Amino acid sequence: MPAVSEQPIYLDYNATTPIAPEVLDAMLPVLRDGFGNPSSSHAYGNTARAWVGRAREQVATMLDCSPDEVIFTSGGTESNNAALIGIAEATREKGRHLITSAIEHPAVAATCDYLEGRGWEVTRIGVDHDGRIRLHELARAVRPDTTLISIMHANNETGVLQPIEEVRESIAPLGAILHTDAAQSVGKVDCRVDRLGVDALTLAGHKLYAPKGVGALYLRRGTPFERYLHGAGHENGRRAGTENVAQIVGLGRACELAAQGGTAREQHLTHLRDRIEARLRAGFSDLVVHGAGAARLPNTLYAAIPRTSAIELLDAVPGIAAAAGSACDAGKAHVSATLRAMGIDESIALATLRLTVGRPTTEAEVERASHLLVEAARRLRRSAVR
Repeated sequence: MPAVSEQPIYLDYNATTPIAPEVLDAMLPVLRDGFGNPSSSHAYGNTARAWVGRAREQVATMLDCSPDEVIFTSGGTESNNAALIGIAEATREKGRHLITSAIEHPAVAATCDYLEGRGWEVTRIGVDHDGRIRLHELARAVRPDTTLISIMHANNETGVLQPIEEVRESIAPLGAILHTDAAQSVGKVDCRVDRLGVDALTLAGHKLYAPKGVGALYLRRGTPFERYLHGAGHENGRRAGTENVAQIVGLGRACELAAQGGTAREQHLTHLRDRIEARLRAGFSDLVVHGAGAARLPNTLYAAIPRTSAIELLDAVPGIAAAAGSACDAGKAHVSATLRAMGIDESIALATLRLTVGRPTTEAEVERASHLLVEAARRLRRSAVR
């Protein structure tokens, strides 16, 4: 293992985040002493149950909802599966038509595929060149038998924020249930559920400085829902399984931190992101920034340096940990579904980098990473014309 000082500059915060020190501090007493089962009626169980209750309140405060509307899960994937399958099954007598977008995370996209295979009809709404859903297309797609609409709040690649409030306004008279996957946006932008107008919302702990393996599903009181995991009556009968108390406590503390200093944090992340963009644009006047015409997460830069390969560029800069907009399988690069849906030219898509900053990111790291990327991309361009 390299020394800490030799570790690459981390610019992949949309993939996962480190556990915040405050979150770890909150978890340690539970890991040491909190072995009680929250369902037990004795002192050990009461203590564990109190910790879970406190965490539920912290999540609810951040989302501006009631604690009884928060269901703890194992993460974003389970929350998305539970929301889509649970609501679809509970409303199947009303209709079996679902609407989603063409750019959803696989945790939603694959769940819609699953439901489609079991008799539901799924309409997938397209996006414009900036990666924003076409609201007019959504309005045309809604039908009397549409029971559920699932549109992500922020795309994990582009960082583009979807117009969830406008979606709610357009479907309000029709009574469809609205779910949003907010795994990428919670902790970065305002995700209060009443402001968004959603009936269900997914969050994932490891995207907001809590551990992996824990998440939550917000479910508005009264929303039809058939539980996804069966067993005992945990989580008010909505999700069976003994609660992972330490992880839940960590998620609660992370949500408490996320609710603090929102505007200042957004401004700081935006400053760092824009600084990287400015340095790359100074090096390459033909830089392409995806989603530049839409509202975006403050921490996300999804950009292409034409006439380069993002995969080769990142391989050439081991001092940076970031992501490419394409994946390599058996020696062949594959463009992401999001970039395909946006109609991005393949050569630009294959040159696309995802650079995401986080709370621990420093200006010195941003400057160093930008310099390394510019120098490496110039070398790749020169070698390509020889």
